[in-house]
Amino acid sequence: MAAEQIYASYSPLEISIPISALESYAKHGIINADLAGYYQYIPTNKLPELRRILIQPLKISPAVASQFLDTQQGEFILRRLVELIKTKSHSQKSASQALRTALIAAAAEPEGLNLLNLFRKYPQNSISIDVPSSLKVADELEKMISETEKAITALTQASKLEAAEISTGNLSNLPNLPNLPIQKQTLKLFDSIRNRHLSTDIYIPNTQNPASVIVISHGLGLDSSNFRYLANYLATNGFAVVIPNHPGSDAKQLQSLINGNSNQVTQPNEFKDRPLDIKYILDQLESDSQFQHQLNLQQVGIFGQSLGGYTALALAGAKINFQQLQADCNYEKLRNTWNMSLLLQCRALELPNQSEEQYNFQDPRIKAVIAVNPITSSIFGQAGLSQIRTPIMIIGSSEDTVAPALYEQILPFSWITYPQKYLVMLLGATHFSTIGNSNPGSKQMELPTNMIGDASQAHHYMNALSLPFFQTYVAKKPEYLPYLNAAYAQSLSSQSLGLNLVQSLDHIKLAPVLGNHLQETNRAKKNFPIA
Repeated sequence: MAAEQIYASYSPLEISIPISALESYAKHGIINADLAGYYQYIPTNKLPELRRILIQPLKISPAVASQFLDTQQGEFILRRLVELIKTKSHSQKSASQALRTALIAAAAEPEGLNLLNLFRKYPQNSISIDVPSSLKVADELEKMISETEKAITALTQASKLEAAEISTGNLSNLPNLPNLPIQKQTLKLFDSIRNRHLSTDIYIPNTQNPASVIVISHGLGLDSSNFRYLANYLATNGFAVVIPNHPGSDAKQLQSLINGNSNQVTQPNEFKDRPLDIKYILDQLESDSQFQHQLNLQQVGIFGQSLGGYTALALAGAKINFQQLQADCNYEKLRNTWNMSLLLQCRALELPNQSEEQYNFQDPRIKAVIAVNPITSSIFGQAGLSQIRTPIMIIGSSEDTVAPALYEQILPFSWITYPQKYLVMLLGATHFSTIGNSNPGSKQMELPTNMIGDASQAHHYMNALSLPFFQTYVAKKPEYLPYLNAAYAQSLSSQSLGLNLVQSLDHIKLAPVLGNHLQETNRAKKNFPIA
């Protein structure tokens, strides 16, 4: 079954539009007799926007849609959408199920999940839409997209200004790349206190002196194999690389969700256990005699993506901000947000013993941090991020719909007061662009190409930025510092996937972009430190 008719109600007025009429208009610009009667009521400047809204796809696969909609977070989103799109004379439960079916079926269409396909795949013969509420939601989404675009434009301009002040010289190649032979092994560690099996990959370069160590923390639903490309690159250039598999938020947990053995993407304890995993592994490596002459465990850097980005920031000294979570995780705020990562962050409120000391994971061995697509806005907030006292690089993606760049990277970057900080933006990348291919046996979901973007270029950027950053701040080699600036990023940037880097932002320029976000921050802290 598929829907054929839409009933749109506005106050006491109800109109009926065949979906075929909307399809003709959206795809071909044809306004037939069924639509012509309402055409006059739509402002001319809104007509192109209507077409775009009907056919603009959301980058999500049917498998991901199905899994997500079965979680607590997915059910929350369904309940919100059911208030706008529903079938006539059906219960909340059946309306929610009908919407879920339509979302998954629409995601499987060649054009992807868009509003038109959602209407076409609805398993009832008619749909009723609350127009005022729908317009409000459309305005919220449009505002989020517009604010993000303006912020990224401001970053790009700031990056160009910074680049213009730098004498570039020859920045096309990094200096002295040794291409060392490496050995890889997998350690089977077990933390008996927390009952955690920690299968950990370690890459050790053939060096005369103990190598500085880089830990890579994978994102939710991934494993240690997803960043082999970065591990191999860093190891051949002199770093030992350690990549743990975080049980409870790795590929096995996601597979458990797919198989119906779990209804949670991850458990709240992962906000505590992930940083403790890394502290435990570093402790074990320190006490193991076979690594004493191979690893320098007092010079450690950490690279983390998504939930791994949270992990990296926690180890750098950012503390969980329960007060901020309490303020952001009430029902009214959640039902009006389209920041999907906030739903995950709010699960931290389920953690026990919410004292600041209990959740202080700072590790003095960590000398520098790269956080890619991290979730930060509420789990840390301004109070948490301002406690970081190590060099830090935040990397965001302009097309990230999981951890939106404006809310989770751009604005939070301004809260970091430590002067040695860098904000990098991948222009055209998604939340998944920097993730590498997993081991064939890991049973990870294969993501559609349009959900990943130009992965090859994104991987090149991660290599080219990580090496000078960690060489400068972990290995203490100042000759790499000239590669940590806007001019170097500009020299790397390609047309297929743009790249910019800034070290400071002018709050006066950002004020009109960030609007209410900046005003709230200013109220919270009188002297707003954004440089």
